[in-house]
Amino acid sequence: MTKANLKIIALDLDGTLLDSQKRLSDVNRAALAAAAERGALVVPTTGRFFGMMPTAVRDLPFVRYAITINGAQVYDRETDAAIVREEIPLEMAREVMALLDGYDVIYDCYRSNWGWMSEAFKAKAEDYATDEHYLRMIHEFRRPVPELKAHLASTAADGDVQKIMLFTRRDASEGATREIAAAVSARFPEVKVTNSTWNNLEINIRTAHKGRALARFAEHLGLSLANCISFGDGANDLTMVEAAGVGVAMANACPEVLAAADYVTASNDEDGVAAALSHFGL
Repeated sequence: MTKANLKIIALDLDGTLLDSQKRLSDVNRAALAAAAERGALVVPTTGRFFGMMPTAVRDLPFVRYAITINGAQVYDRETDAAIVREEIPLEMAREVMALLDGYDVIYDCYRSNWGWMSEAFKAKAEDYATDEHYLRMIHEFRRPVPELKAHLASTAADGDVQKIMLFTRRDASEGATREIAAAVSARFPEVKVTNSTWNNLEINIRTAHKGRALARFAEHLGLSLANCISFGDGANDLTMVEAAGVGVAMANACPEVLAAADYVTASNDEDGVAAALSHFGL
């Protein structure tokens, strides 16, 4: 694969482009700016909605597009419109939440590019969010409502649900998330369950994943997956690492992503994105 063929650079954020302190390093920023200057499209690819991305990434002058909410949306910042939408039907989302009520978890959802959460869950988030980063996301980007399922029903005209996210208790075992993932997948084969940390699950409609979103985005531009290089570390990055013409795993990636990658670069704390872009002549 020559650099002339690689037109789209798809980048996961946490654990990939950002370091362990959620910072965009000067080295990575300069490498992305140089690639953009040469004509590549730099596309953040994240489980977050666009407005929730770190300012250091969201405000990069060369970022126009973003694959957000694990592929539920491809957002065009210039037109303030969605190129791709893949959402969980409203009633199915409420049924998933009813199933989750049988477990010791807190959950929320993304809808209309914002986060929503029952007041009772937000009030006890400290017992579930594993670090201050996740806790800050809950406090800043989850609008509390008296009860989430009832709120969704009473505002049905606002549309479907982009993603459901949950946390088990901080003192729970990893087996708890596996049990919940299995139960959700068995009851709702229409959804896909992934995770970004050990006690978290993220639930999207099955057709909403980063690999499919990347393919549809490339097609929208008259390109193909062969024109894409993707970077990731977590389970929710696996589909795009598998799908892209060049799939890059960070050294800190999970075993599945490492096995699927065409190339393994340095870790997110060692400017691995910049190193790989240099390796591939971008």
